[in-house]
Amino acid sequence: MYKTILYSTLCFLFWINFASAQLKIDAEVRPRFEFRHGFQTLFPDNVDAATFVSQRTRLNTGLNIEKLNFYISVQDIRVWGDVPQLNTADNNGFSLHQAWGELLFSPEVTLKLGRQVLNYDDQRIFGGVAWAQQARSHDVALFKYTKDGLVFHLGAGFNQNGEALTGTTLTVPRTYKSIQFAWLHKDWENLSGSLLFLNNGLQFIDDLNADNNETRYSQTVGTHIKYNRDRVGLVSNLYYQFGKDVNDNDIGAYLLGLEGSYKATEQWRVIAGGEWQSGNDNGAPSGGENDAFTPFYGTNHKFNGLMDYFFVGNHINNVGLFDLYLGSVVKTNEKSNLNIRLHNFSAAADLAAGDSKQLGTELDLVYSYDFVKYVNIKLGYSHLFASEGMEILKNNFDDNTNYWAWAMITIKPTLFTTPIN
Repeated sequence: MYKTILYSTLCFLFWINFASAQLKIDAEVRPRFEFRHGFQTLFPDNVDAATFVSQRTRLNTGLNIEKLNFYISVQDIRVWGDVPQLNTADNNGFSLHQAWGELLFSPEVTLKLGRQVLNYDDQRIFGGVAWAQQARSHDVALFKYTKDGLVFHLGAGFNQNGEALTGTTLTVPRTYKSIQFAWLHKDWENLSGSLLFLNNGLQFIDDLNADNNETRYSQTVGTHIKYNRDRVGLVSNLYYQFGKDVNDNDIGAYLLGLEGSYKATEQWRVIAGGEWQSGNDNGAPSGGENDAFTPFYGTNHKFNGLMDYFFVGNHINNVGLFDLYLGSVVKTNEKSNLNIRLHNFSAAADLAAGDSKQLGTELDLVYSYDFVKYVNIKLGYSHLFASEGMEILKNNFDDNTNYWAWAMITIKPTLFTTPIN
């Protein structure tokens, strides 16, 4: 099927009059080796560490013609060896990462329709999750207005299993039924600020009485503020959540984040910050109240430690998190840098057992090297020093060492491009 898609796309593109269009085709091959010994959860006794190579392969086509921007990104996600050498079909095959068209009504007003990546601010609530080989994209309609440093986006999505004659109950797991969001952003000389509102609808299904099936909505509202002047940078996040969760609990949750950075030299920048995400005592909603903040569709891998112990398919509706961190970015030469980050984790609410909320400390090291313009090499090592609270949280008291190492090569050449005429 993917061959038919590619062939049809190429025929359409070459049919276009290139005298009035810009076409760009680029590709990506990204293999990543990982050694997991306590990644995402504490390492148990009597098991072996996980070792594998995953790979993302993409072909991206972008077209700009009069009154239209058009983009298609197809991808293949695999683990080396997950199919036999003489295979007749892949486990996953090709998938459609992005496919959208953007109508340009004027230089200020556009409408973008289709499957697309949503990246806003520092990606705390909406992000592309580029670290994950499959990444994240949404099927939405997005209205955009831009003028004089002011940007306004209004988006909406409505998901279903497929075409039907009756009913709208969604049974696809791990996705929303309906979302509506608005984002307002303004740039000044040294300051930028954003306001975000998200109305997030999740499908509730009553297995005993289908008449009770409904969409339950929560609301997230907040602001992202960024300040840069000379060598100093400040970033803050403030979000509040209310409404209902999928189990009909009343939500009252918040996220507070503040980060400061200082560029000591041209080669060295230091970072310090903290983030508080509210949680539930004893790790679960009670009495019809849910006090745990959910960062929903953000790129959570980049925030609370690279070992993904928090909010990456886990830690939802739990005890929340208080994350204090120190970091440094060292530019080793024109082509490389070393990123160092040290996190200290605590529970924001009371644990089910034990007096201490302390969860542990994590050290993250990432070295990045640009081999040539279109080839980047990254090496990473992370080590978690777990505390008693983490053992209680993960229900693992084996007291093993927890670490993770990886190496990734990203190859992103431009295959074809035409100039704007």
